[in-house]
Amino acid sequence: QVQLVESGGGLVQSGGSLRLACVVSGLTASNTAIQWHRQAAGKEREWVASIYKSDGSTHGSTSYADSVQGRFTISRDNAKNTVYLQMSNLKPEDTAVYYCRSSLGNYWGQGTQVTVSS
Repeated sequence: QVQLVESGGGLVQSGGSLRLACVVSGLTASNTAIQWHRQAAGKEREWVASIYKSDGSTHGSTSYADSVQGRFTISRDNAKNTVYLQMSNLKPEDTAVYYCRSSLGNYWGQGTQVTVSS
């Protein structure tokens, strides 16, 4: 059974930082692309960042939405089968429920709330 479980959300002031974690079980995270998405109240879910499968010589390339480029960093700990999203210089418009997703099988986590106060 495949599960993705997010954690690390919370309330933070504008300019602050949070690190989200997505613990993957039932599949090997390095063998697939893992994305972070977010959904603000009343808005469509949007893609935030991706980390691609390892090819043996690299840890996997990454890509980011323009709105978070330079502020967020996605990474993966293969030993822990966990993908992280380090978020810095947070803004009120980053407030949303954050979800991780595996490309393989299209599995989603339950989400974690991030609230940034101004």
